[in-house]
Amino acid sequence: MTPEGRIKAACLRYLERRGIFCWNNPTGAVRVAPDRWLHFGKKGSADLLGCLPGGRFLAVEVKAPGGRLSPEQRQFLDDVKTLGGLCLVVKGWKEIDSALREAGYISDGPLFSGEGNSAGQGIPIFSEEAQ
Repeated sequence: MTPEGRIKAACLRYLERRGIFCWNNPTGAVRVAPDRWLHFGKKGSADLLGCLPGGRFLAVEVKAPGGRLSPEQRQFLDDVKTLGGLCLVVKGWKEIDSALREAGYISDGPLFSGEGNSAGQGIPIFSEEAQ
């Protein structure tokens, strides 16, 4: 899996565990015959799409360190924002957490799994690698 793929998977896991309706949004093309291509998805659309509580559209573009938005990606995010959606460009799930808190969608503490370790500490769901 690519570095961006690992980050994307962690972001999707985070959103799902927060109970946010979301999905991976692959785009691209595959050759189906020597002279024929099958295109899927909207060019430039965000990596992760979803619907926030109350119905607000969510678009998350994930970038590995050093990654940049293409003109099509920038246009997609601008269009979604113009129509009232929440658009994020992130390098990890913690940026999504911060943005959702700032926008008022999350008000509780950090997301933890399990009852805790022997020291009574919660166990983070996510590795440090894809923050």
